[in-house]
Amino acid sequence: MKKVFRILLIVLLAGLFIGTFVFLWNKTRPVKTVYTIVTPVRDTISQYVVATGQVEPRDEVLIKPQISGIVSALHKEAGEMVRQGDVIATVKVIPEMSSLNSAESQVKQAEINLAQIKREYERTERLYRRNVLTLDEFEKTETQLRIAEESLQSARDNLEIVRDGIVSRNAAISNTQIRSTIDGMILDIPVKVGNSVIQSNTFNDGTTIAVVADMTDMIFRGKVDETDVGKLHEGMPVTLSIGAVQHARLNARLEYISPKATTDNNVIMFEVKAAVEPDADIFVRSGYSANASVMIENRENVLTVPESVLEFEGGKTYVYLLTSPEEAEEQTFERHEVATGLSDGMNMEILEGLSESDRLRGPAMPKTKR
Repeated sequence: MKKVFRILLIVLLAGLFIGTFVFLWNKTRPVKTVYTIVTPVRDTISQYVVATGQVEPRDEVLIKPQISGIVSALHKEAGEMVRQGDVIATVKVIPEMSSLNSAESQVKQAEINLAQIKREYERTERLYRRNVLTLDEFEKTETQLRIAEESLQSARDNLEIVRDGIVSRNAAISNTQIRSTIDGMILDIPVKVGNSVIQSNTFNDGTTIAVVADMTDMIFRGKVDETDVGKLHEGMPVTLSIGAVQHARLNARLEYISPKATTDNNVIMFEVKAAVEPDADIFVRSGYSANASVMIENRENVLTVPESVLEFEGGKTYVYLLTSPEEAEEQTFERHEVATGLSDGMNMEILEGLSESDRLRGPAMPKTKR
């Protein structure tokens, strides 16, 4: 048994020795680096300024009530189109008890006053028929009767307003019916049936019943870095790419560049706005995130190379020209200075120093052992 263990131990030690020897031998072998060969080509170089932001309606109108109360009914939903004057919701007035008691008291007083003047009118009319009173005295009493009748009607209307928020004879124009003030789409209805709402006045903004916007008049609102804002001016064409609508592109035109900077995560940014041209085939929802690309320079049919083949040193730019035949086993290169122009972040324009027949050193291929 001991002999078997001894043999196994010898085999393990021998395997360990051989493995170590192979590892060290491979490590000392020279590594052959082979580079890809890149050829300059004629292409178009465009430079863009990119702004990130979102697309939204130019104006969002907040629909607010002119009375306080409880939402008793909602007649529209978010996403529906409305016309100016369409009823969105109905608000039920919850009267204040002191105001209600006062309004009821005024009605009773007006009824008592009217009853008294009516009796006086009837007596005056009989006396006038008998030629006891003059026409002038009779007409005065008749006028008092009309005034009393109007006072009673006014008191009853006031009672209806306090109690119901609506006058029955003018129900069509009642402010208990919350109506849209513009044509557009309802973006949001932040209240529910049963919610309390507060009227809009000089002391209170009021409760928003609905948000309505014209979805045919959209703008892009975004920010650009301070290093790029000087390259922009109003009227420049803009291309919008929307993340939620893949492969869709919208045209826009730059219409506003903020004169004042804001700081975003310690980066100085400037707000920009662009008017979006409507596209019947693309429905853009309010708040879609988007990237705006503004072309600031474009050069066609220029000699270009990938930026990865360039080497920058001391304010100069170099490439490595292939000096050996492409089929040669050993690659040799010569450092060569070039003059560069416009860059799009991937490719660089070459102004001087290269031709289309030159062969350049590109990225290294996976390393192989000799």
